Amino acid sequence: MTLKDFLSQNDRFAANSGCRLTDIHEGHATAELTVTAEHLNAGGVCQGGVYFTLADIALAAVMNSHQGLTFGIENNIMFLHSAKAGDTLTAEATEVYNHHKIPYVEVRITNQHGDLCCVVTGLAYRKDATLPVEGLM
Repeated sequence: MTLKDFLSQNDRFAANSGCRLTDIHEGHATAELTVTAEHLNAGGVCQGGVYFTLADIALAAVMNSHQGLTFGIENNIMFLHSAKAGDTLTAEATEVYNHHKIPYVEVRITNQHGDLCCVVTGLAYRKDATLPVEGLM
């Protein structure tokens, strides 16, 4: 089982929300989601938790791309541009600092036009355990 399979099958909340991991390389990952009516808040735009869930699955992929079990411990999210139903959001996660215990990652979420919608930064804690995966993709 690859890391992509492991996360896609075991992160049920992200999968049920419509998030799809599309690429994982060591230190980099992308995930996508198409905004539907179920993702909208009372103001008619994409609910903040949707952005966070999309960013979180991309963060998980990057933080675990070295195949050591890693969990997020702190995140910061900034909303910059609203998405609406029909938009396709892409989360591109990049490892900024691969510390052996506390890695740091930045995620940029854009829509299909390349508009920057959201930025998420995250710290994680890497445990002394390996993941039951063989490869990333």
